[in-house]
Amino acid sequence: MTLESLLLSRDAEVVRVLRPTLEKLSIEIEICQEAKKASEILISEKFDAVIVDCDDLQGGLEVLQCLRATPSNKNSVTFAILNGKKTTTQEAFGMGVNFVLQKPISTLNASRCFHAALNFMVRERRRYFRQPVRMLVKLVLGEKEIKATATDISEGGIALMLHQALPKSATPRLQFTLPETNLALDVETELAWADIKGHVGLRFLNVPPSTQERLEKWLKEQVEKQLPGSRERLAGSSSEAIQ
Repeated sequence: MTLESLLLSRDAEVVRVLRPTLEKLSIEIEICQEAKKASEILISEKFDAVIVDCDDLQGGLEVLQCLRATPSNKNSVTFAILNGKKTTTQEAFGMGVNFVLQKPISTLNASRCFHAALNFMVRERRRYFRQPVRMLVKLVLGEKEIKATATDISEGGIALMLHQALPKSATPRLQFTLPETNLALDVETELAWADIKGHVGLRFLNVPPSTQERLEKWLKEQVEKQLPGSRERLAGSSSEAIQ
């Protein structure tokens, strides 16, 4: 698993500089040259970073303005590429942009910018990341206990395979131990979704800070295992930010 980015630009020099910069950080780059096509992609696909050439591509600014309204990418780390003549840095930040790159873009400036953004990208990946698991869990519903098998888990919830239906208003307590750890968790949940095959999704409720911290730490470790060289890259981004 690698981080993924979408670059909306028709500027060959921008592509020439950004492609190797992103690839060096193990960030895959998908290049789109049309604003309409980019809007369609952003509706259906999720990206860790969205990079938009605002001023020199027709419709680029509109894509950026509408980005936060797309369910898949409303929290993606965003980069605005400006030419210094149209959109100001202040205007870009006002549209929800996280980072700004000014043309002409140098390899050094691009590298510094994306290194600084890396922690934010990994944090966002961890927020929506669902870790596949295969573990037994116990649901406590009143005086009734139900055993189930978890299939994936995220910061906000868990997916289970059940052999019996849960009431739509069910708010069971969920008890489980994270794989390869002795971290036993006990959290309140509510039914988020269910299908006819016995798969259900539970949303975590009122999670104590200590429990949330333990879960996030474990998920972070799983993300880092799957992102090539993430520990080294994140350490490098932190040291460069300090400098």
